[in-house]
Amino acid sequence: MSRLHSPSRSAFSSVTARLASTLPGLVLCCLVALAAIGLEWVEWRWTGRAWLEALVLAILLGAIVRTFWTPGHRFVAGIHFCAKYLLEAAIVLIGAMLSFDAIAASGPTLLVTIVAMVLLSIATGYLIARLLGLPRRLATLIACGNAICGNSAIAAVAPAIGARGEEVAAAISFTAILGIAVVLSLPLVGGWLGMTPQGYGVFAGMTVYAVPQVLAAASPFSPLSVQVGTLVKLVRVLMLGPVVFCFSLIGGHSAEPAAAAGESPRHGSRLATIVHFVPWFILGFLAVAIARNSGAIPDALATGAVKISTWLTVIAMAALGLEVDIRALADAGPRASAAAMLSLLMLCILSALAIACLGLG
Repeated sequence: MSRLHSPSRSAFSSVTARLASTLPGLVLCCLVALAAIGLEWVEWRWTGRAWLEALVLAILLGAIVRTFWTPGHRFVAGIHFCAKYLLEAAIVLIGAMLSFDAIAASGPTLLVTIVAMVLLSIATGYLIARLLGLPRRLATLIACGNAICGNSAIAAVAPAIGARGEEVAAAISFTAILGIAVVLSLPLVGGWLGMTPQGYGVFAGMTVYAVPQVLAAASPFSPLSVQVGTLVKLVRVLMLGPVVFCFSLIGGHSAEPAAAAGESPRHGSRLATIVHFVPWFILGFLAVAIARNSGAIPDALATGAVKISTWLTVIAMAALGLEVDIRALADAGPRASAAAMLSLLMLCILSALAIACLGLG
């Protein structure tokens, strides 16, 4: 009997050991995340607005902690767990916020324009960053952050291209600063250009990073601007899945395959090979989005999924910050900042031209 129970006991002991090794780092990341959420609450309490979201504060606080104290070996497993697996789980849950009906109702011209703008913005942003001498992965993160949805896009693309914590922290730090500047300055730009409420909504949705920031930037114009801006922004978010899928395929094919090392293929079918190259969280993201739009996920559950995704992302950002020595960002700072700024400026110019030339406003 003891022999029959030994495999199960061994498996249980292995799981227990993994949980024990993960717990210290997990607790540390949660504490940093709670501090970030608390600071965001203080911002709302004192100023009526979150100038820095908890997601940004978490990675900044984590980086500050790491600068003055390097977590010991017993924290490493938990920090890695939060930075990788919690982040991937958060990306899956983001699919619950997408509405295919609202996207289809907006018309083909606007949809095609948004898709084209995202792809063009990624290309121009990457080119600008590379011309400024930034590494390929950092250039990709900055380009995708500007083109799609800022921090969330950076966090989603990072595991697909194998970006390091320093590169993620750099991209998020600089886009966070620009995100605040855009929210404050965009209404002035829209008024100066004489945009209509609908046109300004498209403009805000095309250029602002996060959905809450779209609301803040569009509300000074009109409720219509808020509605249009939110819809455009959600279409940009929807582009996150295909973009990460493409980067996953590029990354997968650029990696050394088993056959190149003289080994036999590990996957016998084409489907298995594709799944091997596509991260599980992208498949999960698409599955959740389809389930949500088919009615399998009710409104209440979808709202809860989005909230849980936000919490998991904040914890993951705290972990990424704890993996980063902020002093290592000094060399890339000016160039990364310039790349993010010029990429965003180019996106604003292209968006304004598209609105005027295609009659979207």
